[in-house]
Amino acid sequence: MSRRSRAVLIGVACAGLVLLVWLDRVSIAPRRVARDRSSQHAAAHDVARYDGKTFNVAGVVDGDTVDVAARDGDRPTTRVRLLGIDAPETHVPDDRPAYFAAEATVFARKRLLGQRVTLHLDEDGRTRGNYGRLLAYVVLSDGAVLNEMLVAEGYAYADLRFTHGFYHKYRQLEASARSLRRGLWAEATRDDLPAWLQRMRPDLLKD
Repeated sequence: MSRRSRAVLIGVACAGLVLLVWLDRVSIAPRRVARDRSSQHAAAHDVARYDGKTFNVAGVVDGDTVDVAARDGDRPTTRVRLLGIDAPETHVPDDRPAYFAAEATVFARKRLLGQRVTLHLDEDGRTRGNYGRLLAYVVLSDGAVLNEMLVAEGYAYADLRFTHGFYHKYRQLEASARSLRRGLWAEATRDDLPAWLQRMRPDLLKD
């Protein structure tokens, strides 16, 4: 192949690549913008609907998940995931509940059932987590923050996977509970910790 032919082929290939990039932007960019706007609208709706508002507790799922009496789309109640913490799981597919899951659930139920709570959303704009659950700090009628209580008393872990306004405070609360051997920290072994925590803190509870 001559030098001129190679130059022509290279030029055609480059032009084709430029065309593909342009078509990609033309077709995808509007969808991305629409999706971002939809997410922002949904977050703004959540803030207006829930932030600083008080609701009756309709049920307690486990240590870090509660239903409040407020319609959420097609659901008669709103499922709230306590922000910044991770309590041991009670519903584990094909496995037994996680270590200290029952105790964490009992602790939450004693403080929530029959009560009214005030929800506060974080300031970073993220209002929903996995499965569409509302992310919130749950404040009891006496002003205590349930999220903090669960970590401070050793019924939940400070969740290191996502940042939030009290990220460092919750880490300190967990460190204190661990040093005082409160709740699950009294007898927990490394194998009892959730997989994400074992991965992110390979030094934790090592012999």
